[in-house]
Amino acid sequence: MGAAEPVVERESERREEGEKEEEGNERKEEGGDVEKGEVLGVQGKVIDSSNFDVNNDLNNQFGGSHVAMMQRLNPTNPLRIVIGGSSGMPTPSPSRTSLPRSAPIPEPSQTTLNSRRYTNKISLFLFVFHMVAAVGLVSFLIFKGIQGLIEASESVKRKERRILKFYLPQVETASLLSITLAFVWQKAVRQWPRIMVPFILWSSFFLSLSAGILLICFQRASTDGVGVCLIAFAIGNGLYACWVTQRIGFCTEILIKSLEPVPKFGDLNQPTYWMLGVGFMWMSLWILAVIGAMNFHFTPLVIIVLVLSLAWTAEVMRNIVNLTVSRVIALYYLRGMQSIPQNCFQRAFTQNLGSACLGSLFVPTIEALRVVVRGLNLLEGEDEFMFSCAHCCLNVMQSIFRYGNGWAFVQVATYGKGFVQASQDTWQLFVRQGMESIVDSDITSSICFLTGVCSGSICVIVVAAWTARVHQTFTATLSLLSFFIGYLMTRIAMAVPHACVSCYYVCYAENPSNILFDKTIQDHQRTMADHGVAPATPRVPRRFSAAEA
Repeated sequence: MGAAEPVVERESERREEGEKEEEGNERKEEGGDVEKGEVLGVQGKVIDSSNFDVNNDLNNQFGGSHVAMMQRLNPTNPLRIVIGGSSGMPTPSPSRTSLPRSAPIPEPSQTTLNSRRYTNKISLFLFVFHMVAAVGLVSFLIFKGIQGLIEASESVKRKERRILKFYLPQVETASLLSITLAFVWQKAVRQWPRIMVPFILWSSFFLSLSAGILLICFQRASTDGVGVCLIAFAIGNGLYACWVTQRIGFCTEILIKSLEPVPKFGDLNQPTYWMLGVGFMWMSLWILAVIGAMNFHFTPLVIIVLVLSLAWTAEVMRNIVNLTVSRVIALYYLRGMQSIPQNCFQRAFTQNLGSACLGSLFVPTIEALRVVVRGLNLLEGEDEFMFSCAHCCLNVMQSIFRYGNGWAFVQVATYGKGFVQASQDTWQLFVRQGMESIVDSDITSSICFLTGVCSGSICVIVVAAWTARVHQTFTATLSLLSFFIGYLMTRIAMAVPHACVSCYYVCYAENPSNILFDKTIQDHQRTMADHGVAPATPRVPRRFSAAEA
Protein backbone atom coordinates (compact mmCIF):
# COMPACT_ATOMS: atom_id res chain seq x y z
CA MET A 1 0.00 0.00 0.00
CA GLY A 2 2.83 2.31 0.79
CA ALA A 3 4.27 1.73 -2.65
CA ALA A 4 0.96 2.54 -4.33
CA GLU A 5 0.46 5.96 -2.70
CA PRO A 6 2.86 7.86 -5.01
CA VAL A 7 1.07 6.40 -8.02
CA VAL A 8 -2.28 7.59 -6.73
CA GLU A 9 -0.88 11.05 -6.14
CA ARG A 10 0.53 11.20 -9.68
CA GLU A 11 -2.80 10.12 -11.16
CA SER A 12 -4.67 12.79 -9.15
CA GLU A 13 -2.21 15.42 -10.38
CA ARG A 14 -2.75 14.29 -13.99
CA ARG A 15 -6.54 14.55 -13.55
CA GLU A 16 -6.21 18.05 -12.13
CA GLU A 17 -3.98 19.09 -15.07
CA GLY A 18 -6.48 17.57 -17.53
CA GLU A 19 -9.34 19.50 -15.89
CA LYS A 20 -7.32 22.71 -16.15
CA GLU A 21 -6.64 22.07 -19.85
CA GLU A 22 -10.35 21.39 -20.53
CA GLU A 23 -11.27 24.56 -18.63
CA GLY A 24 -8.75 26.53 -20.74
CA ASN A 25 -10.18 25.11 -23.98
CA GLU A 26 -13.68 26.13 -22.92
CA ARG A 27 -12.44 29.61 -22.18
CA LYS A 28 -10.82 29.83 -25.62
CA GLU A 29 -14.05 28.74 -27.29
CA GLU A 30 -16.08 31.30 -25.30
CA GLY A 31 -13.59 34.08 -26.15
CA GLY A 32 -13.00 33.10 -29.77
CA ASP A 33 -13.96 36.55 -31.10
CA VAL A 34 -11.19 38.23 -29.07
CA GLU A 35 -7.90 38.95 -30.80
CA LYS A 36 -5.32 36.20 -30.26
CA GLY A 37 -2.88 36.77 -27.41
CA GLU A 38 -5.12 39.03 -25.27
CA VAL A 39 -5.51 38.29 -21.56
CA LEU A 40 -8.74 36.49 -20.56
CA GLY A 41 -10.46 36.80 -17.18
CA VAL A 42 -12.04 34.13 -15.05
CA GLN A 43 -15.31 34.35 -16.99
CA GLY A 44 -13.58 34.30 -20.41
CA LYS A 45 -13.89 38.12 -20.95
CA VAL A 46 -11.22 40.63 -21.90
CA ILE A 47 -9.94 42.53 -18.90
CA ASP A 48 -7.50 45.40 -18.55
CA SER A 49 -4.15 44.37 -17.14
CA SER A 50 -4.09 47.53 -15.08
CA ASN A 51 -6.67 45.87 -12.78
CA PHE A 52 -4.20 43.11 -12.01
CA ASP A 53 -2.09 43.37 -8.91
CA VAL A 54 0.78 41.01 -9.48
CA ASN A 55 1.51 39.90 -5.90
CA ASN A 56 1.20 36.88 -3.67
CA ASP A 57 -2.63 37.05 -3.61
CA LEU A 58 -2.64 36.79 -7.40
CA ASN A 59 -0.42 33.75 -7.16
CA ASN A 60 -2.79 32.09 -4.76
CA GLN A 61 -5.91 32.95 -6.77
CA PHE A 62 -4.87 32.08 -10.31
CA GLY A 63 -1.96 29.77 -9.83
CA GLY A 64 1.59 29.88 -11.07
CA SER A 65 0.68 29.45 -14.75
CA HIS A 66 -1.37 32.68 -14.78
CA VAL A 67 1.41 34.57 -13.07
CA ALA A 68 3.82 33.36 -15.74
CA MET A 69 1.44 34.64 -18.41
CA MET A 70 1.26 38.05 -16.73
CA GLN A 71 5.02 38.23 -16.49
CA ARG A 72 5.22 37.83 -20.27
CA LEU A 73 2.99 40.84 -21.03
CA ASN A 74 4.25 43.13 -23.80
CA PRO A 75 5.59 46.26 -22.10
CA THR A 76 4.40 48.55 -24.92
CA ASN A 77 0.78 47.39 -24.66
CA PRO A 78 -0.36 45.69 -21.45
CA LEU A 79 -3.16 43.90 -23.33
CA ARG A 80 -0.67 42.05 -25.56
CA ILE A 81 1.18 38.98 -24.26
CA VAL A 82 4.25 37.41 -25.73
CA ILE A 83 3.57 33.98 -27.19
CA GLY A 84 6.59 31.82 -27.76
CA GLY A 85 8.95 34.77 -27.26
CA SER A 86 7.17 36.92 -29.87
CA SER A 87 4.03 38.98 -29.64
CA GLY A 88 3.27 38.69 -33.35
CA MET A 89 2.98 42.49 -33.48
CA PRO A 90 5.68 45.06 -34.34
CA THR A 91 7.04 46.89 -31.33
CA PRO A 92 6.34 50.63 -31.60
CA SER A 93 9.18 53.06 -31.40
CA PRO A 94 9.88 54.68 -28.02
CA SER A 95 8.66 58.06 -29.32
CA ARG A 96 5.21 56.62 -29.98
CA THR A 97 4.95 54.63 -26.76
CA SER A 98 5.00 57.82 -24.72
CA LEU A 99 1.71 58.98 -26.28
CA PRO A 100 -1.73 57.46 -25.67
CA ARG A 101 -2.93 55.28 -28.52
CA SER A 102 -6.06 57.43 -28.95
CA ALA A 103 -4.15 60.73 -29.29
CA PRO A 104 -3.04 61.63 -32.86
CA ILE A 105 0.59 62.56 -33.40
CA PRO A 106 0.78 66.33 -34.04
CA GLU A 107 2.46 67.37 -37.27
CA PRO A 108 3.95 70.81 -37.88
CA SER A 109 1.80 72.95 -40.15
CA GLN A 110 3.51 74.22 -43.29
CA THR A 111 2.41 76.89 -45.70
CA THR A 112 1.37 75.22 -48.91
CA LEU A 113 3.42 75.82 -52.03
CA ASN A 114 0.62 74.72 -54.37
CA SER A 115 -2.21 77.08 -53.52
CA ARG A 116 -4.81 77.08 -56.28
CA ARG A 117 -6.81 80.10 -55.21
CA TYR A 118 -6.79 83.30 -57.22
CA THR A 119 -5.18 86.20 -55.38
CA ASN A 120 -6.49 89.78 -55.33
CA LYS A 121 -9.61 89.01 -57.33
CA ILE A 122 -10.85 92.61 -57.30
CA SER A 123 -7.66 93.84 -58.95
CA LEU A 124 -7.88 90.98 -61.42
CA PHE A 125 -11.45 91.94 -62.31
CA LEU A 126 -10.46 95.59 -62.75
CA PHE A 127 -7.56 94.70 -65.01
CA VAL A 128 -9.65 92.35 -67.14
CA PHE A 129 -12.34 95.02 -67.42
CA HIS A 130 -9.66 97.56 -68.33
CA MET A 131 -8.24 95.27 -71.02
CA VAL A 132 -11.69 94.70 -72.53
CA ALA A 133 -12.25 98.47 -72.58
CA ALA A 134 -8.74 99.09 -73.97
CA VAL A 135 -9.20 96.53 -76.77
CA GLY A 136 -12.55 98.09 -77.60
CA LEU A 137 -11.12 101.62 -77.62
CA VAL A 138 -8.09 100.64 -79.72
CA SER A 139 -10.29 98.79 -82.20
CA PHE A 140 -12.63 101.76 -82.48
CA LEU A 141 -9.80 104.24 -83.02
CA ILE A 142 -8.19 102.00 -85.65
CA PHE A 143 -11.57 101.84 -87.39
CA LYS A 144 -11.81 105.65 -87.26
CA GLY A 145 -8.34 105.94 -88.75
CA ILE A 146 -9.18 103.57 -91.60
CA GLN A 147 -12.45 105.38 -92.13
CA GLY A 148 -10.58 108.67 -92.38
CA LEU A 149 -8.28 107.24 -95.04
CA ILE A 150 -11.23 106.01 -97.12
CA GLU A 151 -14.21 108.32 -96.60
CA ALA A 152 -12.85 111.61 -95.23
CA SER A 153 -12.10 114.75 -97.18
CA GLU A 154 -8.89 115.18 -99.15
CA SER A 155 -7.31 117.35 -96.48
CA VAL A 156 -7.95 114.71 -93.80
CA LYS A 157 -6.65 111.99 -96.09
CA ARG A 158 -3.43 113.92 -96.75
CA LYS A 159 -2.96 114.48 -93.04
CA GLU A 160 -3.37 110.80 -92.19
CA ARG A 161 -1.10 109.69 -95.03
CA ARG A 162 1.55 112.09 -93.78
CA ILE A 163 1.23 110.69 -90.26
CA LEU A 164 1.47 107.10 -91.45
CA LYS A 165 4.49 107.91 -93.60
CA PHE A 166 6.51 109.94 -91.10
CA TYR A 167 5.14 108.64 -87.80
CA LEU A 168 4.60 104.89 -87.92
CA PRO A 169 8.05 103.78 -89.24
CA GLN A 170 9.92 105.60 -86.47
CA VAL A 171 7.71 104.13 -83.74
CA GLU A 172 8.05 100.60 -85.07
CA THR A 173 11.80 101.07 -85.31
CA ALA A 174 11.88 102.29 -81.72
CA SER A 175 9.95 99.19 -80.61
CA LEU A 176 12.33 96.78 -82.36
CA LEU A 177 15.38 98.70 -81.17
CA SER A 178 14.14 98.70 -77.58
CA ILE A 179 13.54 94.92 -77.64
CA THR A 180 17.06 94.37 -78.97
CA LEU A 181 18.53 96.66 -76.33
CA ALA A 182 16.51 94.90 -73.64
CA PHE A 183 18.14 91.55 -74.37
CA VAL A 184 21.57 93.15 -74.73
CA TRP A 185 21.31 94.82 -71.31
CA GLN A 186 20.03 91.68 -69.62
CA LYS A 187 22.72 89.49 -71.14
CA ALA A 188 25.46 91.97 -70.23
CA VAL A 189 24.25 92.27 -66.62
CA ARG A 190 24.19 88.49 -66.24
CA GLN A 191 27.65 88.04 -67.79
CA TRP A 192 29.59 91.01 -66.38
CA PRO A 193 27.77 92.33 -63.29
CA ARG A 194 30.89 93.96 -61.81
CA ILE A 195 31.33 96.08 -64.91
CA MET A 196 27.69 96.73 -65.75
CA VAL A 197 26.50 98.18 -62.44
CA PRO A 198 28.73 101.30 -62.52
CA PHE A 199 28.49 101.37 -66.32
CA ILE A 200 24.69 101.66 -66.20
CA LEU A 201 24.82 104.34 -63.51
CA TRP A 202 27.03 106.62 -65.59
CA SER A 203 25.74 105.61 -69.02
CA SER A 204 22.24 106.74 -68.07
CA PHE A 205 23.71 110.11 -67.12
CA PHE A 206 25.65 110.62 -70.37
CA LEU A 207 22.95 109.20 -72.66
CA SER A 208 20.10 111.26 -71.20
CA LEU A 209 22.32 114.35 -71.26
CA SER A 210 23.23 113.70 -74.89
CA ALA A 211 19.59 113.21 -75.87
CA GLY A 212 18.60 116.48 -74.17
CA ILE A 213 21.38 118.44 -75.86
CA LEU A 214 20.42 116.97 -79.25
CA LEU A 215 16.81 118.05 -78.87
CA ILE A 216 17.81 121.58 -77.86
CA CYS A 217 19.97 121.82 -80.99
CA PHE A 218 16.86 121.62 -83.17
CA GLN A 219 15.82 125.03 -81.83
CA ARG A 220 12.10 124.45 -81.66
CA ALA A 221 9.93 125.27 -78.66
CA SER A 222 8.57 121.72 -78.34
CA THR A 223 11.97 120.03 -78.66
CA ASP A 224 13.56 122.57 -76.33
CA GLY A 225 11.03 121.71 -73.62
CA VAL A 226 11.68 117.98 -73.92
CA GLY A 227 15.44 118.59 -74.07
CA VAL A 228 15.43 120.67 -70.89
CA CYS A 229 13.53 117.91 -69.06
CA LEU A 230 16.10 115.32 -70.15
CA ILE A 231 19.02 117.53 -69.10
CA ALA A 232 17.44 118.15 -65.68
CA PHE A 233 16.95 114.43 -65.26
CA ALA A 234 20.57 113.81 -66.29
CA ILE A 235 21.81 116.23 -63.62
CA GLY A 236 19.77 114.47 -60.95
CA ASN A 237 20.99 111.15 -62.28
CA GLY A 238 24.62 112.24 -61.98
CA LEU A 239 24.09 113.38 -58.39
CA TYR A 240 22.46 110.07 -57.56
CA ALA A 241 25.37 108.16 -59.12
CA CYS A 242 27.79 110.08 -56.89
CA TRP A 243 25.61 109.50 -53.83
CA VAL A 244 25.38 105.70 -54.19
CA THR A 245 29.01 105.07 -55.11
CA GLN A 246 29.66 103.36 -51.77
CA ARG A 247 26.80 100.95 -52.33
CA ILE A 248 28.00 99.67 -55.69
CA GLY A 249 30.30 97.01 -54.21
CA PHE A 250 27.65 95.37 -52.05
CA CYS A 251 25.05 95.60 -54.83
CA THR A 252 27.46 93.86 -57.19
CA GLU A 253 28.18 91.05 -54.72
CA ILE A 254 24.47 90.39 -54.16
CA LEU A 255 23.81 90.49 -57.90
CA ILE A 256 26.56 87.93 -58.56
CA LYS A 257 25.29 85.57 -55.85
CA SER A 258 21.65 85.90 -56.88
CA LEU A 259 22.39 85.13 -60.54
CA GLU A 260 24.20 81.85 -59.75
CA PRO A 261 21.05 79.63 -60.01
CA VAL A 262 20.00 81.10 -63.39
CA PRO A 263 22.17 78.77 -65.57
CA LYS A 264 20.46 75.75 -63.96
CA PHE A 265 17.21 76.72 -65.72
CA GLY A 266 17.85 76.89 -69.45
CA ASP A 267 14.39 78.16 -70.41
CA LEU A 268 14.06 80.74 -67.64
CA ASN A 269 13.96 83.53 -70.25
CA GLN A 270 11.06 81.98 -72.14
CA PRO A 271 8.39 84.09 -70.34
CA THR A 272 10.41 87.19 -71.28
CA TYR A 273 10.27 86.20 -74.95
CA TRP A 274 6.52 85.76 -74.76
CA MET A 275 5.91 89.05 -72.99
CA LEU A 276 8.13 91.04 -75.34
CA GLY A 277 6.48 89.44 -78.36
CA VAL A 278 3.00 90.22 -77.04
CA GLY A 279 4.19 93.70 -76.09
CA PHE A 280 5.47 94.40 -79.59
CA MET A 281 2.18 93.34 -81.20
CA TRP A 282 0.13 95.35 -78.73
CA MET A 283 2.42 98.34 -79.23
CA SER A 284 1.86 98.23 -82.99
CA LEU A 285 -1.92 98.27 -82.56
CA TRP A 286 -1.59 100.96 -79.91
CA ILE A 287 0.32 103.23 -82.31
CA LEU A 288 -2.39 102.84 -84.93
CA ALA A 289 -4.94 103.78 -82.26
CA VAL A 290 -2.95 106.93 -81.42
CA ILE A 291 -2.96 107.87 -85.10
CA GLY A 292 -6.72 107.34 -85.24
CA ALA A 293 -7.17 109.44 -82.09
CA MET A 294 -5.77 112.44 -83.97
CA ASN A 295 -8.93 112.47 -86.08
CA PHE A 296 -11.29 112.03 -83.14
CA HIS A 297 -12.81 114.32 -80.52
CA PHE A 298 -10.90 115.13 -77.31
CA THR A 299 -7.62 114.02 -78.83
CA PRO A 300 -5.34 114.97 -75.86
CA LEU A 301 -7.60 113.23 -73.34
CA VAL A 302 -7.84 110.06 -75.44
CA ILE A 303 -4.06 109.92 -75.90
CA ILE A 304 -3.50 110.34 -72.13
CA VAL A 305 -5.91 107.46 -71.48
CA LEU A 306 -4.06 105.32 -74.02
CA VAL A 307 -0.69 106.14 -72.43
CA LEU A 308 -1.90 105.22 -68.93
CA SER A 309 -3.43 102.01 -70.23
CA LEU A 310 -0.19 101.05 -71.98
CA ALA A 311 1.86 101.82 -68.87
CA TRP A 312 -0.32 99.58 -66.66
CA THR A 313 -0.38 96.78 -69.23
CA ALA A 314 3.40 96.83 -69.70
CA GLU A 315 3.94 96.88 -65.95
CA VAL A 316 1.66 93.86 -65.52
CA MET A 317 3.63 91.99 -68.20
CA ARG A 318 6.85 92.84 -66.38
CA ASN A 319 5.47 91.55 -63.09
CA ILE A 320 4.26 88.34 -64.73
CA VAL A 321 7.89 87.71 -65.65
CA ASN A 322 8.86 88.75 -62.12
CA LEU A 323 6.45 86.24 -60.55
CA THR A 324 7.58 83.45 -62.85
CA VAL A 325 11.27 83.91 -62.10
CA SER A 326 10.56 84.47 -58.40
CA ARG A 327 8.77 81.14 -58.04
CA VAL A 328 11.48 79.23 -59.89
CA ILE A 329 14.35 80.74 -57.88
CA ALA A 330 12.53 80.77 -54.52
CA LEU A 331 11.63 77.08 -54.72
CA TYR A 332 15.26 76.37 -55.54
CA TYR A 333 16.43 78.27 -52.45
CA LEU A 334 13.76 77.09 -50.01
CA ARG A 335 13.14 73.49 -51.14
CA GLY A 336 16.03 72.66 -53.46
CA MET A 337 13.54 72.07 -56.29
CA GLN A 338 14.21 72.61 -59.98
CA SER A 339 10.83 73.80 -61.18
CA ILE A 340 9.70 74.00 -64.79
CA PRO A 341 9.53 77.71 -65.77
CA GLN A 342 6.63 77.03 -68.12
CA ASN A 343 4.45 75.77 -65.24
CA CYS A 344 5.46 78.73 -63.10
CA PHE A 345 4.60 81.07 -65.98
CA GLN A 346 1.16 79.47 -66.28
CA ARG A 347 0.61 79.95 -62.56
CA ALA A 348 1.70 83.60 -62.70
CA PHE A 349 -0.61 84.22 -65.66
CA THR A 350 -3.64 82.72 -63.88
CA GLN A 351 -3.70 82.35 -60.08
CA ASN A 352 -1.32 85.22 -59.32
CA LEU A 353 -2.38 87.63 -62.05
CA GLY A 354 -4.49 89.67 -59.63
CA SER A 355 -1.46 90.32 -57.41
CA ALA A 356 0.56 91.31 -60.47
CA CYS A 357 -2.15 93.83 -61.39
CA LEU A 358 -2.34 95.31 -57.89
CA GLY A 359 1.44 95.40 -57.50
CA SER A 360 1.75 97.12 -60.87
CA LEU A 361 -0.19 100.04 -59.43
CA PHE A 362 1.55 100.07 -56.03
CA VAL A 363 5.21 99.48 -56.82
CA PRO A 364 5.81 102.32 -59.36
CA THR A 365 4.11 104.71 -56.95
CA ILE A 366 6.30 103.44 -54.12
CA GLU A 367 9.46 103.87 -56.17
CA ALA A 368 8.49 107.42 -57.13
CA LEU A 369 7.76 108.27 -53.49
CA ARG A 370 11.12 106.84 -52.42
CA VAL A 371 12.88 109.24 -54.79
CA VAL A 372 10.85 112.22 -53.57
CA VAL A 373 11.25 111.34 -49.89
CA ARG A 374 14.99 110.80 -50.15
CA GLY A 375 15.32 114.13 -51.92
CA LEU A 376 13.37 115.89 -49.16
CA ASN A 377 15.39 114.05 -46.53
CA LEU A 378 18.60 115.38 -48.07
CA LEU A 379 17.33 118.94 -48.49
CA GLU A 380 15.47 119.41 -45.22
CA GLY A 381 18.33 121.32 -43.52
CA GLU A 382 17.13 123.76 -40.88
CA ASP A 383 13.94 124.76 -42.69
CA GLU A 384 11.06 123.83 -40.41
CA PHE A 385 8.57 123.69 -43.25
CA MET A 386 10.84 121.42 -45.28
CA PHE A 387 11.42 119.28 -42.20
CA SER A 388 7.65 118.94 -41.65
CA CYS A 389 7.16 117.85 -45.25
CA ALA A 390 9.98 115.34 -44.99
CA HIS A 391 8.66 113.98 -41.70
CA CYS A 392 5.15 113.63 -43.11
CA CYS A 393 6.47 111.84 -46.18
CA LEU A 394 8.52 109.53 -43.96
CA ASN A 395 5.39 108.48 -42.07
CA VAL A 396 3.58 107.87 -45.33
CA MET A 397 6.53 105.89 -46.59
CA GLN A 398 6.53 103.71 -43.49
CA SER A 399 2.88 102.79 -44.03
CA ILE A 400 3.43 102.13 -47.71
CA PHE A 401 6.36 99.83 -47.08
CA ARG A 402 4.31 97.87 -44.59
CA TYR A 403 1.37 97.28 -46.92
CA GLY A 404 2.98 97.31 -50.35
CA ASN A 405 6.55 96.72 -51.54
CA GLY A 406 8.25 95.14 -54.51
CA TRP A 407 9.71 92.27 -52.47
CA ALA A 408 6.19 90.94 -51.88
CA PHE A 409 6.18 89.28 -55.31
CA VAL A 410 8.48 86.56 -53.96
CA GLN A 411 5.96 85.35 -51.39
CA VAL A 412 3.08 85.89 -53.81
CA ALA A 413 4.77 83.55 -56.28
CA THR A 414 5.95 81.03 -53.67
CA TYR A 415 3.00 80.71 -51.29
CA GLY A 416 0.13 82.18 -53.30
CA LYS A 417 -0.51 85.00 -50.82
CA GLY A 418 -2.31 88.22 -51.65
CA PHE A 419 -0.13 91.21 -52.44
CA VAL A 420 -0.86 93.16 -49.24
CA GLN A 421 -0.46 90.11 -46.97
CA ALA A 422 2.75 89.15 -48.74
CA SER A 423 4.06 92.70 -48.31
CA GLN A 424 3.40 92.63 -44.58
CA ASP A 425 4.91 89.17 -44.09
CA THR A 426 7.98 90.03 -46.16
CA TRP A 427 8.65 93.22 -44.28
CA GLN A 428 8.25 91.40 -40.96
CA LEU A 429 10.92 88.95 -42.12
CA PHE A 430 13.27 91.83 -42.85
CA VAL A 431 12.55 93.41 -39.45
CA ARG A 432 13.12 90.09 -37.66
CA GLN A 433 16.53 89.65 -39.33
CA GLY A 434 17.48 93.33 -38.93
CA MET A 435 17.68 93.83 -42.68
CA GLU A 436 15.55 96.98 -43.08
CA SER A 437 18.53 99.25 -43.71
CA ILE A 438 20.06 96.82 -46.18
CA VAL A 439 16.96 96.37 -48.33
CA ASP A 440 16.14 100.08 -48.14
CA SER A 441 19.60 100.97 -49.40
CA ASP A 442 19.61 98.32 -52.15
CA ILE A 443 20.07 99.93 -55.58
CA THR A 444 19.11 96.97 -57.77
CA SER A 445 15.71 98.45 -58.61
CA SER A 446 17.43 101.73 -59.44
CA ILE A 447 19.86 99.93 -61.74
CA CYS A 448 16.96 98.27 -63.58
CA PHE A 449 15.18 101.63 -63.81
CA LEU A 450 18.27 103.37 -65.18
CA THR A 451 18.72 100.57 -67.70
CA GLY A 452 15.32 101.48 -69.08
CA VAL A 453 16.42 105.12 -69.13
CA CYS A 454 19.48 104.17 -71.17
CA SER A 455 17.37 102.34 -73.75
CA GLY A 456 14.88 105.20 -73.88
CA SER A 457 17.65 107.76 -74.40
CA ILE A 458 19.17 105.70 -77.22
CA CYS A 459 15.75 105.46 -78.89
CA VAL A 460 15.34 109.23 -78.53
CA ILE A 461 18.70 109.92 -80.19
CA VAL A 462 17.96 107.59 -83.12
CA VAL A 463 14.34 108.61 -83.68
CA ALA A 464 14.94 112.35 -83.17
CA ALA A 465 17.82 112.43 -85.62
CA TRP A 466 15.76 110.48 -88.18
CA THR A 467 12.58 112.54 -87.75
CA ALA A 468 14.43 115.86 -87.90
CA ARG A 469 15.56 115.01 -91.43
CA VAL A 470 12.21 113.79 -92.81
CA HIS A 471 9.55 115.74 -90.87
CA GLN A 472 10.84 117.98 -88.09
CA THR A 473 7.34 118.85 -86.83
CA PHE A 474 6.92 115.41 -85.29
CA THR A 475 10.31 115.41 -83.53
CA ALA A 476 9.17 116.26 -80.00
CA THR A 477 6.17 113.92 -80.04
CA LEU A 478 8.13 111.00 -81.45
CA SER A 479 10.98 111.63 -79.02
CA LEU A 480 8.68 111.32 -76.03
CA LEU A 481 6.96 108.28 -77.47
CA SER A 482 10.19 106.49 -78.35
CA PHE A 483 11.60 107.14 -74.85
CA PHE A 484 8.44 105.68 -73.31
CA ILE A 485 8.56 102.58 -75.52
CA GLY A 486 12.27 101.98 -74.95
CA TYR A 487 11.87 102.27 -71.21
CA LEU A 488 8.89 99.88 -70.97
CA MET A 489 10.36 97.16 -73.16
CA THR A 490 13.69 97.15 -71.34
CA ARG A 491 12.04 96.96 -67.93
CA ILE A 492 10.25 93.76 -68.99
CA ALA A 493 13.56 92.06 -69.79
CA MET A 494 15.30 93.40 -66.68
CA ALA A 495 12.66 91.74 -64.50
CA VAL A 496 14.80 88.56 -64.55
CA PRO A 497 17.85 89.88 -62.60
CA HIS A 498 15.60 92.02 -60.43
CA ALA A 499 13.53 88.98 -59.40
CA CYS A 500 16.69 86.98 -58.67
CA VAL A 501 17.96 89.66 -56.28
CA SER A 502 14.57 89.93 -54.58
CA CYS A 503 14.49 86.15 -54.06
CA TYR A 504 17.96 86.23 -52.56
CA TYR A 505 16.95 88.83 -49.96
CA VAL A 506 13.56 87.33 -49.07
CA CYS A 507 14.68 83.69 -48.97
CA TYR A 508 17.71 84.63 -46.89
CA ALA A 509 15.46 86.46 -44.43
CA GLU A 510 13.26 83.37 -44.20
CA ASN A 511 16.12 80.91 -43.64
CA PRO A 512 19.55 82.50 -43.09
CA SER A 513 21.13 79.13 -42.26
CA ASN A 514 20.49 77.74 -45.73
CA ILE A 515 23.70 76.34 -47.21
CA LEU A 516 22.94 78.07 -50.53
CA PHE A 517 23.61 81.45 -48.90
CA ASP A 518 27.03 82.73 -47.95
CA LYS A 519 27.92 85.35 -45.35
CA THR A 520 27.69 88.38 -47.67
CA ILE A 521 24.66 89.86 -45.91
CA GLN A 522 25.94 88.94 -42.43
CA ASP A 523 29.30 90.55 -43.11
CA HIS A 524 27.63 93.69 -44.42
CA GLN A 525 25.40 93.87 -41.34
CA ARG A 526 28.45 93.45 -39.10
CA THR A 527 30.33 96.16 -40.99
CA MET A 528 27.44 98.58 -40.69
CA ALA A 529 27.13 97.84 -36.95
CA ASP A 530 30.88 98.19 -36.31
CA HIS A 531 31.31 101.47 -38.15
CA GLY A 532 27.88 102.85 -37.29
CA VAL A 533 27.42 104.14 -40.81
CA ALA A 534 24.11 102.65 -41.80
CA PRO A 535 23.05 104.27 -45.07
CA ALA A 536 20.43 106.94 -44.75
CA THR A 537 17.00 105.67 -45.76
CA PRO A 538 13.66 107.38 -46.22
CA ARG A 539 12.23 105.49 -43.24
CA VAL A 540 14.47 107.01 -40.53
CA PRO A 541 14.84 110.80 -40.13
CA ARG A 542 18.50 111.69 -39.76
CA ARG A 543 17.72 114.29 -37.12
CA PHE A 544 16.09 111.64 -34.91
CA SER A 545 18.99 109.24 -35.47
CA ALA A 546 21.51 111.90 -34.45
CA ALA A 547 19.50 112.73 -31.34
CA GLU A 548 19.39 109.09 -30.29
CA ALA A 549 23.13 108.73 -30.85
